[in-house]
Amino acid sequence: MSATTTTSLEILPATLDSSALVRDYMARKAELAPFFAGHHTDPEAYRRKAHSIAQRLGQERLGRLASAMRPLSGQAAAKLDRIVAGDGFLVTTGQQAGLFGGPLYTIHKTLSAMRLAQTLEGLLDRPVLALFWVAADDHDWAEVDHTWMLDRSGALQRITLDQPADTPPHSMADRVLGTGVEQAINALAAALPETEFSAWVIEAARHAYRPDASVARAFEDLMAMLFRDQDLLLMSGAHPAVKEAALPTFLREIRHSDAHAALLERHTAKLEKAGYRAQVPISGDAANLFLHDAHGRERLVREDGAWRLRRTRRHMSDAELEAMVQSTPARFSANVLLRPVLESTLLPTLAYVGGPSEVGYFAQIGCLFRAHGEEPPLVFPRFRITLVEGRVRRVLEKFGLDVASFERPLHEITASMVRDDLPPEITGAAEVIRKTLRTGYDQMSRAAVEIDPTLEGWLSKQRNAALNSVEDAERKVAAHLRKRKETELAQLERAAAALSPEGVPQERVLNVLPFLARYGPDLLRDVKAALQVELGPVAPGWDGVQCDN
Repeated sequence: MSATTTTSLEILPATLDSSALVRDYMARKAELAPFFAGHHTDPEAYRRKAHSIAQRLGQERLGRLASAMRPLSGQAAAKLDRIVAGDGFLVTTGQQAGLFGGPLYTIHKTLSAMRLAQTLEGLLDRPVLALFWVAADDHDWAEVDHTWMLDRSGALQRITLDQPADTPPHSMADRVLGTGVEQAINALAAALPETEFSAWVIEAARHAYRPDASVARAFEDLMAMLFRDQDLLLMSGAHPAVKEAALPTFLREIRHSDAHAALLERHTAKLEKAGYRAQVPISGDAANLFLHDAHGRERLVREDGAWRLRRTRRHMSDAELEAMVQSTPARFSANVLLRPVLESTLLPTLAYVGGPSEVGYFAQIGCLFRAHGEEPPLVFPRFRITLVEGRVRRVLEKFGLDVASFERPLHEITASMVRDDLPPEITGAAEVIRKTLRTGYDQMSRAAVEIDPTLEGWLSKQRNAALNSVEDAERKVAAHLRKRKETELAQLERAAAALSPEGVPQERVLNVLPFLARYGPDLLRDVKAALQVELGPVAPGWDGVQCDN
């Protein structure tokens, strides 16, 4: 996939390659075919899935869910009307409600879903919309209480949303931001560059991240502003209409939790036997459901023919639990394995766009879909995207580096650069001394052992000490050279912060808002335009999940 340049920014899209399973899936390895509904590059697989959806999904169910779907453009609203009427499909994705939108990969997943929907609409000649499922039921505060961005100087800065440490682990739909969000917005404003777009970015953040807003609602409102007037739907997993529609899935999961755990264990064992690591450990005694109450969100665990809440260890019978689900489904939510199944029971989902972890756990849950009377959607690995600003590109060119160079730790890059810049008189002399020492000590050792064999070990230590002193001398000279090169090393540090912050890919750490402040709201359209979805024939065998009878 080729790079795209917009103003002084390069957009470098690529395919995911972050695990053996993802690499083999992208390469269409036959060993993975039994674990997926088809291959994401196969046009026939999408046609099969479209036919399957048309056979089973009723208009009445979708009509009840329409109130939960938030179209961000007039065209998206018109397409949604046709989809609700049974004439169209969805490509879905989702993510936790990270502070100020979270890491860049949240944006990349959204744009990948929109680009795939656009491609499939042309393939199927039917409306296809991207839908972002806000994981409002998630309760992992450590995942969403912070974000990272490059400040005006190009240095990496962590912005954190502070809350009392004893706050119960409520879902993000129930967790209110509080007054600490004002400090986070002030930190954001101080970090952003002063451009014609900065005021718009800060206003969008202030409008969404109000102290009285929930974490999930603030995230959703920010996404709505960032993708305003684009063909995208937003939907919160905690919306009352979603919970009401989820009731049959919740009940089925409770009533058949033992059987579902067993089939997940069998299918995961098959995946591991094929040579792949299980993304999610299977807990044979737990339902794939959480209960929400004043104590927070808790996993339901089977114990002695009844149910126990994993953290507070409260107990309830089957009858009590079922009655609670039927009367207040809003108090329940799906875990990571059941959520994609729930989504497919509710929506006409052709494909799910996921990151490497999600591709991994989709390989485990195909048979859980079947247990709930559904066929899995196609799994489309999101695009991996790197944004290279002009100032960063200039540093790379200055030092003869490329983006891939920063897959190594920064200290290795700088050490290599300093070594390469040492005068040849120093490196050459050091090598001559080392060679002379090794040759001389070898000759001395051979002669000495004839006199007394015990001298060999002592001479070996002396040789090593002498060689170490040469290394120390080189390091001393390099340290002085490094001091002279502080400006250049600072440039490399800023390039590393931009491309590989905290030693991991840019998209897993950095926030999108500073990029939008520099390049404006059209940046998201430019990134989407750079993504190319390529479909083509796939070898036989990729025709559906294979489950044990």
